[in-house]
Amino acid sequence: MAEISIFEDDAFSVTSLLATINEEHQIPGQIAASGLFTEEGSPTVTQQIEKDGDVLELVAAAPRGAPGQVVIGSKRQLIPFNCVHLPQTFSILADEIQGIRAFGNRSELQGVQDVVNARLNKTRLQLDLTHEYQRIGAIKGQVLDKDGSILVDLFHQFGIKQQKLKMDFGSVDVSVRAGEALDMQEDALGNATGTGAIAWCGKNFWAALISDDSVKETYVATEAAASLRGDRRQGFEFAGVLWIRYRGKLAGVPFVGDDDAYLVPEGVPGLFKTVFAPANYMETVNTLGVPYYGKLERMPFDKGVAGEAQSNPLHMGSRPRGNIKLTR
Repeated sequence: MAEISIFEDDAFSVTSLLATINEEHQIPGQIAASGLFTEEGSPTVTQQIEKDGDVLELVAAAPRGAPGQVVIGSKRQLIPFNCVHLPQTFSILADEIQGIRAFGNRSELQGVQDVVNARLNKTRLQLDLTHEYQRIGAIKGQVLDKDGSILVDLFHQFGIKQQKLKMDFGSVDVSVRAGEALDMQEDALGNATGTGAIAWCGKNFWAALISDDSVKETYVATEAAASLRGDRRQGFEFAGVLWIRYRGKLAGVPFVGDDDAYLVPEGVPGLFKTVFAPANYMETVNTLGVPYYGKLERMPFDKGVAGEAQSNPLHMGSRPRGNIKLTR
């Protein structure tokens, strides 16, 4: 019969829980699955972002007193951004584990680990959803909190205006408008080169796109070919752009507006980044941050254990004007 003292096992240390919660999971979001964002850890909670014209770059952390990164020219400036702290808490009461006993080849420890892992998995999924929401925000230029308040506003902080283009479906050939959008994007990227462009489309925008006479034949042919292969792709290529219907939403509110789309460059090194700061635990001070953390501590009177999972990300795009907002 499992007892609360089982949590003193090293299997429930910060290191072990960190390994558990950072195991590979199914990727829940289209942006995460696309690999658009590169990830790295940072030993600090504040990231210095360097602005050089329209280009934003992360500045490497250094020990206190060490020489800083050389900034040349009056046009460059350093602006600090704090990583976002995303904590979640849970509890496992003694009554939940007292009925766990060894069965077959499974031990009491394994049974308790299953209970802990189930809670960690739920927190991990909710954090993954939040990361997806914030990545979309980084593409839009504003990372929002759960209540809609602004956490990071790249356009405001750097004095940059978002580029927009109306597609005028039914009036102007889509390939013409797509060419204009790609030209705007190319100008914003400057000397950076990519491998292509992706447009993440809202529901109504997508419907207008695939029903447009200039697009319909290409879309129907793509869908027919996909059906024959047994591969129902979520996107199709037209006019130099991979158009994808974005489906993420929460409580009925879409991450990408129904009437909007966002055209983003693909294959530009370091264009989109996620930086993870360390957790606010003694064990993780001054260590490189990882995507997720988990920790347990005993409740008063040994009535159970209190748990926490957290992530401390900063999602950003280094060339915000290169993300073109398209409207119907």
